[in-house]
Amino acid sequence: MAVSAFEFEKPIAELEELLGALRAPEKRAEAEAQGIDLDEAIATLEGQLRQAMRQVYGHLTPWEKTLMARHKDRPYSLDMIRLIFDDYMEISGDRLCANDEAIVAGFAHLAGMPLAVTGQQKGRDLKERQRRNFGSARAEGFRKALRVAQLAARFGKPVVSFVDTAGAAADLRAEQHGVSEAIARNLAAFSVLPVPTVAVVIGEGGSGGAIALGVADRVLMLEHAIYSVIAPEGCAAILWHDKAKAAEAADALRLTAQSALDLGLIDEVVCEPLGGAHRDPAAAAAAVREALERHLAEISAMDRQELLDRRYRRLRSFGVFGAVAPGGDASAEGE
Repeated sequence: MAVSAFEFEKPIAELEELLGALRAPEKRAEAEAQGIDLDEAIATLEGQLRQAMRQVYGHLTPWEKTLMARHKDRPYSLDMIRLIFDDYMEISGDRLCANDEAIVAGFAHLAGMPLAVTGQQKGRDLKERQRRNFGSARAEGFRKALRVAQLAARFGKPVVSFVDTAGAAADLRAEQHGVSEAIARNLAAFSVLPVPTVAVVIGEGGSGGAIALGVADRVLMLEHAIYSVIAPEGCAAILWHDKAKAAEAADALRLTAQSALDLGLIDEVVCEPLGGAHRDPAAAAAAVREALERHLAEISAMDRQELLDRRYRRLRSFGVFGAVAPGGDASAEGE
């Protein structure tokens, strides 16, 4: 197992390193030659490791959650698609301009059900990340996702979207090709798709790039994913002119999955394997698959008008706030 990467994981990394040394064949051979049984020591360390992991990962700060959501080995959209769906067939291009590889989209089967799948893809190595623009889509990427979703709607098939981006592209090319208009068009079009839709935030859910694929009947989040209007570093730079205050900004943004659930922005937090999805992508994908099957079964049982009415009420419920009086008591609510 790879050594943990972050500062808050140091106690876990030390135990993993010690366990790895004890499990090494040469160490075991040396112990056997001396008549020493290492199994008891290994079992004790494994128990300590599990306890340390539960303690660390059960009490992560919003900034630590942000680091987890960005982990280099975290499963991306194509990993989830490969592990969850069958017969995936990718579609390229937006039929207007170009093919943006920051967005993947196509058709697949889930438990025998045909559906459309879209998602952001960051890329593993530097070459792929550059090709996919680090998961930050331009206009043609959002239009490709919409093209596939509308094609699915034409044939009455559900749409599943995986959200994992720091935000939409903000370079000159993106502006020239109309990225803002493309995001706005997706918001409008996804809100009235006449088929069941589910979005899953699997890593970073950042700004307009996230909500362009995040309008759905049900929105799910992995346990260590984040969802916010801006990255903590950007928020800190704007508010305090100091990116070093990103951890403070993360606290203020309420970007964790539990905060999003408490605010009514998502419908379910999908538990990750102990230590994060990157430690066991297959188990993480299995949890997402179970949640997808359950939510799709529920909303697929609704007729078209009920589906659209519920989605409308869901979207209209966002942004409810409480007015706090000088004494500290909430005095009113509104939208």
